[in-house]
Order: sequence, then C-alpha cells, then structure tokens
Amino acid sequence: MTPQAAYDELLRRSREEVLLRSCAAVLEWDELTYMPPGGVTGRANQLAYLAGLEHDRATDPRLGELLATVEGSKLVADADDLPAVNVREIRRSYDRLTRLPRKLVEELARLVPLAQQQWSTSRQEADFASFRPWLEKIVALKRQEADCIGFAAEPYDALLEDYEPGTRTQDIVGLFGSLRDELAGLVRAIGQSRKRIKSAILRRTYAADSQQSFGREVASALGFDFERGRVDQAVHPFCTQIGMSDCRIAIRYSTNNFSDAFFSLLHEVGHGLYDQGLDPAHDGTPMGTVTSVGLSESQARLWENLVGRSLPFWKYFFPRARQAFPEALGKVSLGDFHAAINQVGPSLNRVQADEVTYNLHILIRFELERDLVKGDLSVADLPAAWNDAYKRTLGIVPANDAEGCLQDGHWSEGLIGYFPTYTLGNLFAAQLFAKARAELGNLDQAFAHGQFAGLLDWLRDQVYRHGSRYPAPRLIERASGAKPDHRPLIQGLREKYGELYGI
Repeated sequence: MTPQAAYDELLRRSREEVLLRSCAAVLEWDELTYMPPGGVTGRANQLAYLAGLEHDRATDPRLGELLATVEGSKLVADADDLPAVNVREIRRSYDRLTRLPRKLVEELARLVPLAQQQWSTSRQEADFASFRPWLEKIVALKRQEADCIGFAAEPYDALLEDYEPGTRTQDIVGLFGSLRDELAGLVRAIGQSRKRIKSAILRRTYAADSQQSFGREVASALGFDFERGRVDQAVHPFCTQIGMSDCRIAIRYSTNNFSDAFFSLLHEVGHGLYDQGLDPAHDGTPMGTVTSVGLSESQARLWENLVGRSLPFWKYFFPRARQAFPEALGKVSLGDFHAAINQVGPSLNRVQADEVTYNLHILIRFELERDLVKGDLSVADLPAAWNDAYKRTLGIVPANDAEGCLQDGHWSEGLIGYFPTYTLGNLFAAQLFAKARAELGNLDQAFAHGQFAGLLDWLRDQVYRHGSRYPAPRLIERASGAKPDHRPLIQGLREKYGELYGI
C-alpha cells in the first residue's frame, strides 16, 4: 500500500469514528436536557455500547499499520502540513487509547449518566453523602485510567493530557504560584476601596422568557448561527458540538439573578463560535477539531468577560436590556449596571464569580482533584477539605454541600483534569484580545455600535480555522506574538478594576 492510500484510509476511519462520537453526543445532550429521569439506565447502556464500539475502531491494529506506512513518508515531511497534522493527532489518540482496556472505557461510559443523575438530585437536596459512592467509583476508575496510560511524575498528568496536550501538573502548579499572590493583592486593594456598588439591581425579577429572547438577540449579534445551533435548558450550563453544523448550548435560568444565565450564555456562545468557526473542509478529521480545551475556554472567557462585561458592549445593549426588563432596569443607569456586573468580592459559586477571584475558584478545584487522584484526599473528606480551602483562600465557608463541593457537574461527568483549562483560557484570552485590539483599532467604538464581526473574523482567521494544526502554546504565540504568559491577564485586570474601583 502506498503512503497516500494509507493516509486516505486513515481519514476515512477518522470520519467514521467522529460519526460514532456524534451519535453519543446526541444521546448525552438529550440526557441533560429532555430525557425523562427513568430513562437513565437505558441511556447508560446505550452510551457504554457506543463507547465500546468507538474504542474498538480507535484501537484497531489496522490503524497502527496505516500509521506506520504514512509516518516517515514525504506526505508528513512538513510538520505543519495538513497530512502531518492529521497523522500526528491520530497517532496521539491511537497510542493513548490502545493503553486503555475496552472494559474500563465501557464502565466509565455506563457510570457517568447514572452519576450525573444522582449528582443532580444530591445537589438539589444539598446532600453529598448520597453522591459520595458515585464519586468514589469515578475517582477509582480515573486512577485506573491514569495507571493504564502512564505518567512520568504523577497520575494527574495522564488525565490533564486529555484536555491540554503537553501540559503537566507542575506547569499548572507554577502558573497558580504566579497568579495567587498577585490576585490576592488585587482582591485586597479592591476590598479597601470606598466605592459601593449597587449589586442588588441584578437580583430583581427577570422573567425567564425575557431572558431567553434577550439572550438570543445578543448571541445572534455576536455571530452565533442559529441555523447551525440551538439553546436549551439544563441543570448545569454546557456547550456540545454534535457535528460541524450542529452546536448545542444549554443554560439554567434564575428569575432573580440576571447575571447567572446571561453570562453563562455568553460563555457557552464563545465555545460555540469557535466550533462554528472550524473549517468545514476538514470535518471528521483532527484538523476540524479544536486544538485544546484551554483554547476553547479562552474563547468562552473572551466573549463572556472581555467583550460581554465591557462598557462599550453595554452602551449598545443596555437600552435593549431596559426594554426587555423595564421593571428591573427601567430606572437604572448604565454606570450602575456596568459596575454591578463587574463587582468584585469573595463568593461561593464559580460560575457567578467575578474576573478577579475566578481563578482562585479554579485553584481550589485543581488542588482538590489532584489530591483525590493521588490518594492524598479521600472522597469522604472532600466536603470538609472544600470548605477549608474556601475559608483559607476566599475567607468564606459554604452553608451546605450545594453551595460547596456539589456545585459543579464536572466530577460526575468524569472530567477530572478539566478545571485548570479555565485558567489557561483566561491567560490565552487576555493575550489574544490585546493583540486583536492592537491590530483592529478602536474595538470599543465598534462594540458601542453593535459591531462584533471584526473581532469574530480576526479570531476565525487567527485561531478557529487552524483546528489542531498547532499545539495551543504555539498557536497563541503565532496569533499574539508572545508565548503564553500570565502578565497580560494581570495587567488587564489591574487596568479595568483600577478604574472601576478607583485604586
């Protein structure tokens, strides 16, 4: 077989695997949105069956033969060329998955829907004890997964690799070490400010249907294509790509908290804009996928915070928000509203956290899940460890488990290793946005006139269309002109909140 024929067969197999994953994605989306509770056992079996089929195809020895035929040929001579990128990523996936037994893959896939349903119930009842056995099973299986894959330093490395290829635990430890003191200092300075913000305006009555229609208007204005996407409701916000032209977002609405749903929507729309900006010519291949979760999170955080919490953004949208919520916002000034959505202070909820303290929430989760995987923390001791970490880091303690260790659905989904990507996303977002500002001119004026296409087009050209061509650090360096660095994030926070709080 020629290298070209082998490469063609690799792509055909890749597209078939992506189709299988898309079938599972539809089932997972339905499970979290419309599936009746009684369907969970059947759904778990369906997902386990599909996971087994996908694993069989992804670990077929034939793939190893095809890769060996192509690797070393002229087809992959240029590491940045399309064939080389696809072969590199297929090889990475093949080597990882062949270390995982089919039984383990199926067991995790079957467990997750059941654990998610119990998490949802336990969260509503603020009862960690009822969720504990499920989390113990998940942690045990993730430890097995790490052991099967292998790691140089610690098992968390193997799980982190699934979301942020090439990043190691010590990289994250160093990052948080750089951020912790600077963020804590900024939080202290803001806390000493005499400025008082009228945050109660965000906790007035905001009808859910009005939130939905206003959110749809904003999402459309930013560039989200509702012909290729939709927004529904779920217990925990999420965005999933069913296929290249099928992006699903789900949001939870609170009638007495404007920020909860609105900024969650902007976050998920950011993911969706990235997914919808991938090159359709590469559908079903690694070049048609995002290069890392951290880079995807950078787009969620960029559109949520750097665009959605900016004053120019609200110069355009605040009059429309007043029309949508006349009783809540009719007599509120733009300045008071903008200050309210950017209020900084210790809080218990990650999703609702401000930009300054957000990464401290991530730090807590990273340290806890790292200890769970290492075995330094038992699942039984998680609630107390969570509460201690919040008291130590933010000076507050949850009143119950729903406010504490049950607030996120990630662990019930088996997504251990995911949380650090949020902070990486904040770093990447700050660098990309600063570069876009420098190249595009007056973005503030564009936003104030409801013009977001310039920024979206720049991101499509610099980030989205490249798919997995470049690892995330290299893509950031190419797009921004500098290697990933926490300093632009800190500088941006100091400038914005220094002005808002007069510090």
